[in-house]
Amino acid sequence: MSNLLWKSLVVSPAVLGAALLVSTTAIAAPNTTTEVSPTEQPGVTEVAQKPEVLAQTTLDQVNRYSNEGNQNNSQSQVTSVSQFSDVQPTDWAFQALQSLVERYGCIAGYPNATYRGNRALTRYEFAAGLNACLDRVNELIATATADLVTKQDLATLQRLQEEFSAELATLRGRVDSLEARTAELEANQFSTTTKLVGEAVFAVSDAFGGNTGDNNNTVFQNRVRLDLQTSFTGRDVLHTRLAAGNAQAFSLRDNANGAIDTAEGTQTFQVGAGDGNNSVKIDRLTYEVPIGPANVYLAASGGRHSHYAAVNNPYFFDQTDGGNGALSSFASESPIYRIGGGAGIALNLPLGKGGGILGNSSITAGYLASEANDPGIGGLGTGLTNGDYAALGQLNFSVGNRIALAATYVHGYNAAGGLLFNSGSAADPEVSVGTGQANALSVANGSSTNSYGVSAAFRPSDKLSVSGFVSYHDVTGFGAGDDYEAWSYGLGVALPDFGKKGNVLGIFAGAEPYARNRVGFTGNDVPYHFEGFYKYRVSDNISITPGVIWLTSPGQNSANDDAIIGTLRTTFTF
Repeated sequence: MSNLLWKSLVVSPAVLGAALLVSTTAIAAPNTTTEVSPTEQPGVTEVAQKPEVLAQTTLDQVNRYSNEGNQNNSQSQVTSVSQFSDVQPTDWAFQALQSLVERYGCIAGYPNATYRGNRALTRYEFAAGLNACLDRVNELIATATADLVTKQDLATLQRLQEEFSAELATLRGRVDSLEARTAELEANQFSTTTKLVGEAVFAVSDAFGGNTGDNNNTVFQNRVRLDLQTSFTGRDVLHTRLAAGNAQAFSLRDNANGAIDTAEGTQTFQVGAGDGNNSVKIDRLTYEVPIGPANVYLAASGGRHSHYAAVNNPYFFDQTDGGNGALSSFASESPIYRIGGGAGIALNLPLGKGGGILGNSSITAGYLASEANDPGIGGLGTGLTNGDYAALGQLNFSVGNRIALAATYVHGYNAAGGLLFNSGSAADPEVSVGTGQANALSVANGSSTNSYGVSAAFRPSDKLSVSGFVSYHDVTGFGAGDDYEAWSYGLGVALPDFGKKGNVLGIFAGAEPYARNRVGFTGNDVPYHFEGFYKYRVSDNISITPGVIWLTSPGQNSANDDAIIGTLRTTFTF
């Protein structure tokens, strides 16, 4: 008891105090950033999880919005280096250059090769247009078409050059500098086809509540991911991701001080951490490419259904347990997407062509096998078609840019001793949601599963997002007493840009996967999960997220003390 009181006094104020301090500072600070998500458009709101598969137009309408708040790329405000006087449309120079543009087509970037009507220009902008005309005239002279350039135009150009000599010198100096830097980058670049996207998570966490609090210490954990993203055509992408970490989930304890068979409260950075000793492994090797109207997803290792299917959980989901969404893996996505994984194929196909009832719909289908690399024929089922697998079918539908809906079906098979929500990690079970009653399949016989789920996301305004899911799982074992049913549901409310652009305040509540009245298991209560977090964006590449996870009836037993997990997570993206 003294240990619990001491940890509560020391750690809880630190976590909650940090949250209050960050929130207060963020609300009080004026929003001076001018960052714009590259996926945002003025007046357009995205409303569905965008899969990593490069989508076509119709699929974009369905698979948008979930990654809002998680984008780290931005555009900064650009200001003039020097304050030049304006060149007015009534000036002779403006009219002279406009005439040259119309005759020689110097500026092809503007509609109709014009100077955007009669908009006033800075001297620097004007010099850029003048430089383009000089280059065009020199090109005509060099190609023996000098007769196309009149002496009058040459005299006009000479006069313009003299008047804007300073601006032209500055412009050309910058162009030369840019070309030199570009040449240096090309000479020393890692690859012409590959870019590196990295994420490092640092987290200080502790667990409180009865025996659970007494049997866990305050920890400082980490996880690092390095994703090599290669594109061969500009539309495809090959993901080769390396991961390492030392994070482990807390051990929840019952009132008899025994460990509870449950994955409740597992946090996203504790998933995919390998053996917990910072050993490096390839945790994802996938390839996505558009073929005709469809987008094809191929997984050689580490494939997940949520890589290619729209999960409809914006601001909570962050590309399969990333460090910028919810704290827990349960709040990140519906448990139905964690049934199976590994190697396989999937595709997204649009339905309709922008009009009618199917105009904004698409269908998603995928097949992943967890032991596709094993050619063995004895003992447990192995191989691409004779081992553990999960086949997914999903219908996606969106209403405008504010509502996204999905209906999901997953059929799976697991050999004896398998786990239902293990994301296909057969050799190193990666169970991150749900109780033992819902996860543990028959230890003596194989099991066939049929799972049904619905998910929805609704964004009534740019400052509010509501999303939720429900999933039902029917397990048929091949032995007596092996059958059972499991349920899960959750609802999240997110306030993007709360206090400052890029920040997110999230609240999530629901029931992690549970199974009631199961033969051979004790505990028949619903294990509720409550979570609150505040992601504070320090910069484009750093965010700090304090938060709390509250678990009631852990292990499906109301006699067990509630468990509370406090976390202060820092995420670096690069």
